[in-house]
Amino acid sequence: MKKLLLASALMFSALFFAQIDFSSTRFGITAGGNYSRVKNAHNPSGPRYTFQAGALALIPVGTGNQFYLQPEILYYGAGETGKNKDAKGADGYNAVYANNYLSVPVYFKGYFSEAESEFFGMVGPRFNFLVNQTVKNAPLTRPYYNPDVTDPAYPAISGKANSFNFGIGLGIGYSYKRQLELAIKYDFGLSNTYPNLVETWTKSSDTEKSKSEQVLSIGLSYIFQ
Repeated sequence: MKKLLLASALMFSALFFAQIDFSSTRFGITAGGNYSRVKNAHNPSGPRYTFQAGALALIPVGTGNQFYLQPEILYYGAGETGKNKDAKGADGYNAVYANNYLSVPVYFKGYFSEAESEFFGMVGPRFNFLVNQTVKNAPLTRPYYNPDVTDPAYPAISGKANSFNFGIGLGIGYSYKRQLELAIKYDFGLSNTYPNLVETWTKSSDTEKSKSEQVLSIGLSYIFQ
């Protein structure tokens, strides 16, 4: 059974890639805003508003004008924030947990028809390579939230972000004349962003869970003829 599934997957891959027309590839630029959070990581936690920007390629699949591969290479901001108030209600700290990546999503993109201006959907994997991590104003009670600080009482715990993250991206958008495109995307992280941020002494189930980044974005792309 396993051999049959493997053979079927290989055959599908071969047929799929045989349909890719690299000679008709078009290139473009893209930029947008990101709303990001990290599940089960910092306490308290809030969203980080940041951006993404980079380049893309639009590679036809098949003989029509409807299906494409769209790989991208982006500077991609993610992470989250944290705010806490003191006994008088004033802000105790305004923390920022910023993770910035070189991101490489590879989308399978399908327009709803072959019309020149049309809606489209996209889905595919995203590969994030950490460029830098910045933590500002982390609470003094949790020094390990900072990747450069180790709590002597718990030296194995670290807020250092993983150097590589993997996720799945979904998106929907509208194309004007297959050149100017607006898209809304949701990237669901599958990797543990902070693998060593495990506060085991609290006996809280949340601290044992994977800490994955989730990013909602809206972006504008321009594809050259």
